Amino acid sequence: MCNAYNITTNQEAIRSFVSITHDLIGNMEPSIDVFPDRFAPIVRNNEDRRELKMVRWGMPSSSKALLDAAAKRADKLRAKGKTFDFNELLRMEPDGGTTNIRNTSSQHWKRWLGVQNRCVVPFTRFAEPDPASKEDGGRTPNAWFGSAGGEQLMFFAGLWVKDWTSVRKVKDGPVTIDLFAFLTTEPNGIVAPIHQKAMPVVLTKDDEVETWLKAPWPEAKALQRPLPDHLLKLVEVDKTEAGPDEKTSDLFASI
Repeated sequence: MCNAYNITTNQEAIRSFVSITHDLIGNMEPSIDVFPDRFAPIVRNNEDRRELKMVRWGMPSSSKALLDAAAKRADKLRAKGKTFDFNELLRMEPDGGTTNIRNTSSQHWKRWLGVQNRCVVPFTRFAEPDPASKEDGGRTPNAWFGSAGGEQLMFFAGLWVKDWTSVRKVKDGPVTIDLFAFLTTEPNGIVAPIHQKAMPVVLTKDDEVETWLKAPWPEAKALQRPLPDHLLKLVEVDKTEAGPDEKTSDLFASI
C-alpha cells in the first residue's frame, strides 16, 4: 500500500488546477514529505465551499478491525493474569487510521461516498514498498513513482470526514479531528512489477478532478481505475530512507 508521498508544488499551482473558494492553509512549504497520521493539504467539498485545507491522513478504521485489535490485546492481558474492562479497552483502542481505501462497496465506506465527503489530494510522487530490493537485514526500500512528464502536479481521488472522535495515540487519549484517505485500484504496468496488489487512484486532468468532486457516485466510481502506463514512470528506489512509515502499524493500512 502507498504509505508515503511527496508534494513539490505551490498553492498557486493547486488553485490553478482546481477551482478553490477558500484557502485555509497559510503559506505552504515548497516540498512536503507525507506519512501516515500526518497533516497534508487536500482540496475538499465542505458544505457550499471548496477548501484547500491541512487534514490528517488516515480515515477511521472499521469497527470490526478495532474490535479484533482490542480482542487481541485482551488475550495478551489475560495471558498475563491481568484484569480489565473490555468496553474501556475497546474505547481506548488506538486507531492510526486507514490510509488507502480499496473496497468502496463496504458498508464502512458507503456512508462517505457522497459529494460532501469527497476530496482530492495533491502530490508529485508516491511510494510503494519494493521487497525485491531489500538487502539482508535491512528495511524494505521504497520505489517512487511520478509523472512521465516530469515533476508534474497530480491528485489522488480521496474521501474525508469531519470531526471524527477516536484515539489516534494512547498517550493523547480521544481527539476530535478531520481525517482523509485516498482510493486504490489494481496496479498498472509500471507499478505492478514493484507492487502487485494495488496503486493509488490518480487524477491527471482537470475534468477528472471535477468529476470526482461533483459527479454522482456511479460516474465518480468509474475513476477508480489504474492510471494509463504512459502517464507514469518509476523515479527511483530509495534504499536509505527510514521515514516515519516504518514506525506506523499497517494493521489498518488498506481496507
